Amino acid sequence: MNKGMLALGIILLAIFAFTMINVVNSYFSGNEMDYYLLKETTEASMKDAVDLGYYKMSGQVRMDKEKFAESFIRRFAASVRLNRDYNIKFYDLNETPPKVTVRITSKTTASNSNGETAGMTNEISAILETTYKSNKLIEQLIQQGKLNYSKLNQNT
Repeated sequence: MNKGMLALGIILLAIFAFTMINVVNSYFSGNEMDYYLLKETTEASMKDAVDLGYYKMSGQVRMDKEKFAESFIRRFAASVRLNRDYNIKFYDLNETPPKVTVRITSKTTASNSNGETAGMTNEISAILETTYKSNKLIEQLIQQGKLNYSKLNQNT
C-alpha cells in the first residue's frame, strides 16, 4: 500500500509540475509573440496610412489617423489566436510627423481560484522617418501666401 501511495503521489506531482510549466510557458511565449506582432503590425499599418498625395505635393510624410487605426485593427485581428481577450488602445496619434503609441493588453486563459486571469501589457511607440526633400516651388508658393495647407484639411 505504501508503494502504491508513493506512486500516486509522484504521478500527481508530475501532473502538477507539467501544468505549471505549461502555464508559465504559455504566459512568456504569448507575451513575446504579442510584442513582435504589435511591432510588425504597427510598422506595416503606418506605411499603409501614409498620405501619398500630400507627400507628392509637399515632400513631407503625413499619416492618416483613421486609415492607420483601421489597418492596424484589421491586421492585428487577422494574426492573433482566439484563446485570449485583447484590449487595444491608441495614444498619441500624430499625423505630421507620423507618430503613434499603441498599447495592447491581453488576458491569458489560465485563472486562479478567484477567477482572476493573468494579464500582459505591451506598449510600443513608433515614429516613421524619411529623408525629407524640399520642393523649391512649393516653398516659394507658401512664402508668397498662394498655397495654404491649413485649407486642405478643412475641405476633407
